[in-house]
Amino acid sequence: MPAPSAPDASQPFDASWRQEATAGLEPGDLTLIDRAVAWAEPRYEGQKAQTGEPMAAHGAGVVRILAGMHTDAATRGAALLAAIPTDLSAPAPALRDDPVAAEFGAEVARLVQGARALLRLGVVARQASDAAAGSGTQKEMQRKMLLAMAADLRIVLMRLASRLQTLRWHAESKTPCSAAFARETLDLYAPLANRLGIWQIKWEMEDLAFRFLEPDRYKQIARLLEEKRVEREAFIADAVGRLKRALERAGIPAEVSGRPKHIYSIWNKMRIKRLDFSQLYDLRALRVIVEDVRACYTALGLVHEMWTPMPEEFDDYISRPKPNGYRSLHTVVADADGRPFEVQIRTREMHQFAEYGMAAHWRYKEAGAKGGQVAASSEYDRQLAWMRQLLAWNSEVEAGGAPKAPDEARPAPRGGGRGRHAAAAPAQGEDRIYVLTPQARVIELPAGATPVDFAYHLHTDLGHRCRGARVDGQMVPLQTRLSTGQTVEIIAAKAGGPSRDWLNPQLGFLASPRARAKVRMWFNAIELQQRITQGQALVEKELQRLGKTAVNLEQLAQNLGFARADDLYVAAAKDEFSLRQIDALFQQPAPAAEPQPAALRGASADSAEKSGKSGVLVVGVGSLLTQLARCCRPAPPDAISGFVTRGRGVSIHRSDCHSYQALAAREPERVIEVAWGKTSDTFYPVDISVRAHDRPGLLRDLSEVFARLRLNVVGVNTQSRQSLAHMVFTVEVRGGEGLSRALDALAEVPGVSSAVRR
Repeated sequence: MPAPSAPDASQPFDASWRQEATAGLEPGDLTLIDRAVAWAEPRYEGQKAQTGEPMAAHGAGVVRILAGMHTDAATRGAALLAAIPTDLSAPAPALRDDPVAAEFGAEVARLVQGARALLRLGVVARQASDAAAGSGTQKEMQRKMLLAMAADLRIVLMRLASRLQTLRWHAESKTPCSAAFARETLDLYAPLANRLGIWQIKWEMEDLAFRFLEPDRYKQIARLLEEKRVEREAFIADAVGRLKRALERAGIPAEVSGRPKHIYSIWNKMRIKRLDFSQLYDLRALRVIVEDVRACYTALGLVHEMWTPMPEEFDDYISRPKPNGYRSLHTVVADADGRPFEVQIRTREMHQFAEYGMAAHWRYKEAGAKGGQVAASSEYDRQLAWMRQLLAWNSEVEAGGAPKAPDEARPAPRGGGRGRHAAAAPAQGEDRIYVLTPQARVIELPAGATPVDFAYHLHTDLGHRCRGARVDGQMVPLQTRLSTGQTVEIIAAKAGGPSRDWLNPQLGFLASPRARAKVRMWFNAIELQQRITQGQALVEKELQRLGKTAVNLEQLAQNLGFARADDLYVAAAKDEFSLRQIDALFQQPAPAAEPQPAALRGASADSAEKSGKSGVLVVGVGSLLTQLARCCRPAPPDAISGFVTRGRGVSIHRSDCHSYQALAAREPERVIEVAWGKTSDTFYPVDISVRAHDRPGLLRDLSEVFARLRLNVVGVNTQSRQSLAHMVFTVEVRGGEGLSRALDALAEVPGVSSAVRR
């Protein structure tokens, strides 16, 4: 589709334009174009785009491009109306309130609204502040979103034509084109045209965008091409004619076509394959489609007879298909002047597979260096294949050929008239929708998704805390079904969890199985924690009954056959474990050869109180009988003093003990100097006084602190008076550090007002 000469900017809708704009239309459709011009022309008056492009000339150019694509009258008329400047931030009016619908009917109005919606999407995407919005994945999501927003394929064609016309205007007027605009064309619109099989739009977009993005490289390649595009096209036309005549003489029915490579494609191949310009043999290429495999090789023989083959450039993908299943014969031959060109030969079945199947042309071209290593076809790809077949069918009808059924697996297109088959394409995004974050990142969700689904897709914690949502700036209920193209903002609480109502399918909060699973996981975790708490209370109550409150619960669980204490609690809460087994465990005699586990002892074997080994040195002698006074319970590193008793050796007191001070004052001759000796292997009993507001589970929580710190409780004395509890725990510690940790941990228990050593 060579770019036409630029129309007079002052009179864009002249007679020559009308002749081009109405080409191929039925006489009855001409009236619609004339009415659209009459409606749009006064509204174009003096209007220009931000780039400076006159909007009247833009609308006229878009219609010329669409006419070259053999679209129907409604598409061409809607393109004129859609180019009229409007406030894109305002929501689209209902059809009953839309003046376009009143004047031109609902079909044209829907096309206009759809085209403006895609334009709005482009504006939002360009304003993205999220770095991820510019990634390759996000560009692909934008392509899918663009298709999904266009329930009618004609809307996509209008958008592509509008983009191409803007590029043409920049080239013709020599007005600088922004790099972002050119990059967006290469990343978003050209690949979309490629996937739809609209090759002419694709290559012209790519060449123009490349020209603005990389002007030096563009000029370099242009200089390297010794022939002008017209001359190259003439070469192709001559080669096609010669090959057709040779195949006819050989009795081989075949279709022969060809197109020259464009500048961007040449540069892309040089870049990806790291080739020099002189190493490119497919600047000109022919494609031959025959009936069967035997004809493929016969045609190959004819090609090699007519032109000189280059053996090192021959690839037989029929006998050795590519990994993705692509099959074809590729050969490079040279004419009498030594100009090389490529010829591809394949059957119609191979061609259909290459164009519409898993190995579609866009797949292995866009895969880059990976070649054909691309994933299998998806529903999205099948929709694209359907669109491309519709376009091909439309072109055949316009050319007067017999239309072929696009796909027997799908219903045939409805509606008569030329150029209307594209409208019959199935609505895009029937099973997926594409919405935007406030930073313009595209999010893919299942059809029927709600703001809650959107929140869970972004982050599980955001989903749990979701309490409201804004869609396109308006507050909406959480059950609102989202539509493609909407911008969604989540309002979240600082903390909290989901509602059980979200799991009720009748209320419509969730459509995504993934989000529903996350909500279930939340409630399963809550239920598990409740069972753990319930089971822990049962186990500790049983231990209190047995007088074993100082047991290490983790060790107890392992002795009972559980991996963790939590597993024991859950089993107890679910009545899957009998608490009598705990009593039975303690009744079992300990093996004589093995020491009793420290976690299950009442008073350990190395307890200073039971063993009599206080670790205290009396004036440098460790053999004298010593005992720790019960009144103050000294423990390292307390300052200590000794008092010689009658018949019970030396009694060891803390130096600040009131009882000791009274004894020393009465009988100072009995006071003796003492000091701590080796104490690292000895446990010393100390009294801890805890005052707290009495509540259910208080003793359990305090006992859990001792168990967690692995401290052995050898005595408990509790009193409760007027909702105030006073508890004295006798705990065995190795020294002051363990005592300090215990006091700090006890002070953090809810309800505890003080925890001090007595």
